[in-house]
Amino acid sequence: MITEKSAGAIIYNIKNKKFLLLFRKANEKYRESWDFPRGLVEEDEKLTVKREIKEETGIEEIKFIPKFKEIISFFYRKDNELVKKEIIYYLIETLQEKVKLSEEHDDYKWLDFEEAIKLLTHKSSKDILKKANEFIKENSKQKTLGDY
Repeated sequence: MITEKSAGAIIYNIKNKKFLLLFRKANEKYRESWDFPRGLVEEDEKLTVKREIKEETGIEEIKFIPKFKEIISFFYRKDNELVKKEIIYYLIETLQEKVKLSEEHDDYKWLDFEEAIKLLTHKSSKDILKKANEFIKENSKQKTLGDY
């Protein structure tokens, strides 16, 4: 069995209080979906997250929020082989609103929690967003989420 490890980001704009979702049309490798930026871990998880955010969105001004790290895992088939996939998600805050999409994605939206939860394609992504939103609400008294 093949194993894959990816790292991704729930990007939260602390100024407009919205989450960033990316849209990808269906192609030979992927189903159509609204989801978070992520990519295969080639080195360190956090370096992967920084790289993928920059490549997929053009956003460079980011801050990792301490104490938020969620892991999901699932199985899928790739070229008739079973693959165990693990994705580590970090909560990222930014003030940057301008997005420059890579060729991997077709659209993006900054959305409040209620809009984002409806638009996300995968149940696992919805579960991660719920956890991130609860974390934000519990820690919203700080100037920025990272100030604790």
